[in-house]
Amino acid sequence: MSTPADDPVPDVPEVPDVPDLPAEPVVIRGDGLVLREWTEADLPAMSELFDDPAIAHRTPLASPFDAAAARAYLDRARATRADGTRLQLAVTEDGGAPLGEVLLGSLGTERPAGAVTLGYAIGGAHRGRGLAPRATRLLTAYAHDSLGITRVRLQIEEDNAASVGVARAAGYRLLADVPPVAAEQKGRKYLLKAWEHTAEG
Repeated sequence: MSTPADDPVPDVPEVPDVPDLPAEPVVIRGDGLVLREWTEADLPAMSELFDDPAIAHRTPLASPFDAAAARAYLDRARATRADGTRLQLAVTEDGGAPLGEVLLGSLGTERPAGAVTLGYAIGGAHRGRGLAPRATRLLTAYAHDSLGITRVRLQIEEDNAASVGVARAAGYRLLADVPPVAAEQKGRKYLLKAWEHTAEG
């Protein structure tokens, strides 16, 4: 799994601003999936999906991820959606039960607008079905085609073989010339390597 860090995206030139997110709820369909925005009805499922040691290890999500954590997470998702800095979508097969999440971060003008970060997390019961690469491809295409974003980046730990596989399957390439970004969360220090997908493919 990959999650946009709060660290700046390094070595990306300034480009024109990212267009505003649409006012209406975003729904993206394709490749057997429906990506949609989180709702109040998803709170119980959100707790089940994200109360997972593997997710807690690789992401900033609270652990345990209980009902209060789900409530806070949904509230923050709505706040960052409203201010145009983040778009968080539930990964579903038919618009119904959430199986995970895919998101765009670093939107807006406070960072280089040509390189936003993409993150994803799939619930443990739903892994191994190709959900992460399919959702990543869908949201990447949306970022390029609907938002006019030139570069989309994944920030992945070197030893995270599953996420490296997702990156490759979704058409991302490792930026070998970009130095790893040092990060720390929950008392754990690690390095994030940049993978990138450009609008040119």
